[in-house]
Amino acid sequence: MAEMTTAYYAATEGVALFDLSDYGKIEVAGPDARIFLHNLCTQDVKALPVRATCEAFLTTTKARVLAHVWITHRETNVLWLDMVAGQSKKVFDHLNHYLISEKADLADRTAEFALLRLVGPKTAALLSSLAITPARRHRLLGLDGIDLLCPRAEAASLGQRLIDAGAVRADRATYQILRIEAGLPEYGIDIDENRLAMEVNRTAQAICYTKGCFLGQETIVMARDRGQVNRLLMGVKIADGAPLAPGTKLIRADDDVGPVTSSTFSPRLGQVVALAYLRRGSWDAGTEVAIDPASDGRRGVVCGLPFG
Repeated sequence: MAEMTTAYYAATEGVALFDLSDYGKIEVAGPDARIFLHNLCTQDVKALPVRATCEAFLTTTKARVLAHVWITHRETNVLWLDMVAGQSKKVFDHLNHYLISEKADLADRTAEFALLRLVGPKTAALLSSLAITPARRHRLLGLDGIDLLCPRAEAASLGQRLIDAGAVRADRATYQILRIEAGLPEYGIDIDENRLAMEVNRTAQAICYTKGCFLGQETIVMARDRGQVNRLLMGVKIADGAPLAPGTKLIRADDDVGPVTSSTFSPRLGQVVALAYLRRGSWDAGTEVAIDPASDGRRGVVCGLPFG
């Protein structure tokens, strides 16, 4: 616990270093690379500037989520998709299935490149002191973040340089706390192929309604126009006790209103928080829910994401 606490406070007050090298990395390169990805994902990749990144979903024709990805336009007509560990083959196969006549080449770069994620308010200053150019900047964890990509063979030495300069090496348990606090869902934990893209509650970050046709568009636009999303990923705060197990039922007025997908104790908030897919009618901030009365009995309060 002491190690985790040190790493957590490094992320919130200094610089924490997370090694995410097992994350999947797919390269799409060629004159048709942007339009190819544009047609297969929920974001406007065609207009994505060089060195910019966007968050997106790859979906089925019925808008079920096949992958949650970040697309970076690394150089002209060379784009990279990165995603959580274990997803690269699935994403590669999906893209390859739709690659027919487009002038674009696919390559799985997962084994070749490392991904180091620096998080914390002093991150930019630390990198500046080392004259290291970031691959991208973001606030995925609700904190200043910078990602570095490098060949795997150079990852250990780069990581040591960062540690020597003041970064604190952090583990995945700390990462999970930070991502849940930030309301960032993770594929395989909070998202799977049964989930509709609109239910994940990342519409503002990951879905563009003005980009034109794309795989899954009809279902996504219809749901927006008819207001027919029946479940939404929301936050739940619980005053005391232990984190909730995935699948824990949340009850309101004797009805099961949805399952918990992730939960943790938040050091920042001093209480347990959870992500849960709640049914329509239970989305308003301040709505009270019971934590599975048959096995728990605590009370929770619904809130928006990220947790405030």
